[in-house]
Amino acid sequence: MTGISRFTGDASPYGGGDPYADYRTADLPFTGLVDLADRRLGAGVIAANDEFFAERENMLKPEPAEFDPEHFGHKGKIMDGWETRRRRGVSATEPHPTDDDHDWALVRLGAPGVVRGIVVDTAHFRGNYPQAVSVEATSVAGSPSPEALLADDVEWTTLVPRTAIGGHAANGFAVDAERRFTHLRVKQHPDGGIARLRVYGEVAPDPEWLGVLGTFDVVALENGGRVEDASDRFYSPATNTIQPGRSRKMDDGWETRRRRDKGNDWIRYQLVEQSAIRAVEIDTAYLKGNSAGWAALSSRDGEDGDWTEVLPRTRLQPDTNHRFVLPEPAVGTHVRIDIYPDGGISRLRLFGSLTALGAKRLAARHDQLN
Repeated sequence: MTGISRFTGDASPYGGGDPYADYRTADLPFTGLVDLADRRLGAGVIAANDEFFAERENMLKPEPAEFDPEHFGHKGKIMDGWETRRRRGVSATEPHPTDDDHDWALVRLGAPGVVRGIVVDTAHFRGNYPQAVSVEATSVAGSPSPEALLADDVEWTTLVPRTAIGGHAANGFAVDAERRFTHLRVKQHPDGGIARLRVYGEVAPDPEWLGVLGTFDVVALENGGRVEDASDRFYSPATNTIQPGRSRKMDDGWETRRRRDKGNDWIRYQLVEQSAIRAVEIDTAYLKGNSAGWAALSSRDGEDGDWTEVLPRTRLQPDTNHRFVLPEPAVGTHVRIDIYPDGGISRLRLFGSLTALGAKRLAARHDQLN
């Protein structure tokens, strides 16, 4: 573990105006990866020892934490995060918590995978953030209960050792643990509040599950697909195009700025492994006056393979899900969608199955990570 951006100590009390004006953050190299703890992928905070002031589920909200200085309830200030009560010692002569006292929460990752970086965000927790945090991870098959995860025979790997952090800050940590994890245990020492938790990494799907499915979306985030690059991310991230489910609003897809040249925009994807693609969906849901005018799809096999046209340049309609059955399977490891001239799409679905070689390589990778 390496601390990427170190913030310690209290932030200044809120003085009015934009609450993010004095928020402490920095560029973190891993934030372009998938957030494995994204609620939209099925992540959840399944247990916590205390959530007196603010509920644990807030940590995984996809949007930034909000702050309302006037929002109070019967228990006190209502915060958009996970906040526990103040710990106390055992007596008047020993009023302080011990060095070992801490609060904890169990997080189920939305997609099991290899963790590359963690952000413990204490936005708006200016004087009530934890003094330090630590994060552990484990890999347990199925859908274990909190009691099963807390059993003595479960092996936990430390991803972030106990480290001092700062209030009202994005506390970032790079992680070097080449293993597949399914759950995290987040500890705050001795108490306090965390606004958001982000767990960036690479999805490592279960090859047995994909093999049983047969035909599935070979570019979907939850199945191990990912965005390698995109020409433009001005209004929204290209990763939105392979999120689960249909887009729910305009910024839940991918939209580029308006082009004033003769070029076009594009996204390049890496599939879960070498696959045979048989059908394509290009959805422009909620993109009505700003959808792409046309789209074309190409594939290649391997990092150095030649691009081959899979779907010729085709007219797209606004707010419409377009379906295409390919005349023959397109075999490859990468896909590129080109849109003309600009605009956006909300989702891309590539339905197919792993080739024999792809299944073999995915199984080998799975064994290595486990």
